[in-house]
Amino acid sequence: MDLVSIIIPYYKKKNFISFAINSALKQSYKNIEIIIIYDDENLDDLRFIEEIKKTDERIKIIKNKKTIGAGLSRNIGISLSQGTYIAFLDADDIWKTDKLTKQINFMKNNNLDISHTTYSIIDENKNYISKRIARNFFKLDDLLKSCDIGTSTVVLKRYLFDDGLLFPALKTKEDFVLWLNILKKNIKIYSLNEDLSMWRQSKYSLSSSTTQKLIDGFKVYYKYMNFNYFKSLYYLLCLSLNYLIKK
Repeated sequence: MDLVSIIIPYYKKKNFISFAINSALKQSYKNIEIIIIYDDENLDDLRFIEEIKKTDERIKIIKNKKTIGAGLSRNIGISLSQGTYIAFLDADDIWKTDKLTKQINFMKNNNLDISHTTYSIIDENKNYISKRIARNFFKLDDLLKSCDIGTSTVVLKRYLFDDGLLFPALKTKEDFVLWLNILKKNIKIYSLNEDLSMWRQSKYSLSSSTTQKLIDGFKVYYKYMNFNYFKSLYYLLCLSLNYLIKK
């Protein structure tokens, strides 16, 4: 059974982090390591997470010297990981018990390098809001106009990061850039249409900031995809419209 490294960046999610960690620990797939990257300068929450760490030796905590954001924190976790596979889990999201078992089997049976799954959207009280259906992305154009991959649903082979792939230094949309860069390398992203994760929608989360998402959305195309100014604006408009349609 291959080792799966689970990367969890942490920033001000004390009300939810125990649910995320427990959902990883309760996986039917047992050969895991959990790497929590503590990205908060407030040490009160760190002591809380350290108490959780005492319950299972598979948990590791890495404390950043300063707050650097979720994407760069994930890069640190990746660099310290030992697994054949990398799985991402955000601190306020939840996995269903068979998530890793089903996804790793799906990838092995089909010889896949990366996959993502369908997921549910829940509110802060774990009430169901809606569902995002996973679909395949085989080329860059398939994903450019709408970021339809839930980070906490993604599992990929660790060797992919040996080729210079990393999360960029963005406050939001950092995952979108990574998925696009993977497609640019002609690596196909396959979907498992099973609802195996829950993404928590919070009115206080950074991802809920419309202004920040617009700024970072433009950077995705202009800085990271090297599109010209007007082409970047066009794709930003498409991205925004598709986001509104999905709401």
